[in-house]
Amino acid sequence: MTPAPIKPEIPFETFAAIDIRVGTIVDVGEVASSQKLAQLRVDFGDHTRTILAGIRKERGDAIGELVGKQALFVVNLPPRKMAGVMSEGMLFDIGFADGVLPALAMPERPVPNGTRAG
Repeated sequence: MTPAPIKPEIPFETFAAIDIRVGTIVDVGEVASSQKLAQLRVDFGDHTRTILAGIRKERGDAIGELVGKQALFVVNLPPRKMAGVMSEGMLFDIGFADGVLPALAMPERPVPNGTRAG
């Protein structure tokens, strides 16, 4: 596979405005009205959030294996209703945009929930 071209440069301030944090997935459920969305309950240390992720088709029954794993999440996007459920962030995964089986972006060792990336 040839990597995709690098996107155009952006000012550092644009990157710095994105709030990416580590959270622990404490629960995973299905979104009844969607074949692709999973409903993640994520602990960020001082609060938990519901975050929807389009990962059910890639993971099938294995979505339950995500419980207890730490991953990176974008937490400063506006809440968005999808399939009738409000999502309060976005899972930061690797590979989907390139047609590769997605993998979680996760720390190499446990870190406190809510730790910022970048």
